[in-house]
Amino acid sequence: MDSISKLISIFRNFPTVGPRTASRFVYYLLKLPKNRIDEIIKALEDLKKNVKLCESCFNPFEKEGVLCSICSNSLRNKSLLCLVEKEADLLSIENTKKYNGLYFIFGGTVATMRKEDINNLRVEEFKNKIKKMPSQSEIIIALNSTPEGMATSSLVESLIKETNPQIKITHLAKGIPVGGELEYADEETLESAIEGRK
Repeated sequence: MDSISKLISIFRNFPTVGPRTASRFVYYLLKLPKNRIDEIIKALEDLKKNVKLCESCFNPFEKEGVLCSICSNSLRNKSLLCLVEKEADLLSIENTKKYNGLYFIFGGTVATMRKEDINNLRVEEFKNKIKKMPSQSEIIIALNSTPEGMATSSLVESLIKETNPQIKITHLAKGIPVGGELEYADEETLESAIEGRK
């Protein structure tokens, strides 16, 4: 495989990037001067070297310590936990400025209840997290309103009931359209979904 085809193939593995977009990325890079390419390479190396996952919520961050700025903030409500699928969902909810609890990034969804799907998720980490939560806590299940999101919601609910049955379970209100993704919801819709959870 030549250099152009190899890089197109790499870009095609990126989320929502098809063959035409991948090709555009490669031909754009070919036109850049060497110093800009070096800058991109350095930024990628720094990303891998400096960014780590928070030990509590699994959000990527870049600073000293083992906790991100959300989990280490003493002003956050420690008895409120919002479970999301991915980092972009956390960011979308944070941008509403209407949520003051903690988060847990589950790491994906289950397309079916096959064992291999579940093994890719942070099931054990989630169980360990909720074991330590006080019984008056609330967990908001903030997963996408897709078939995969709904299947994962069922899995999460059963994990909570098995591990710490005293915890209150709520879901985002139905302001998010069925089949819609949190990452693409506007802030007002998300704000209503958080405040109207049940």
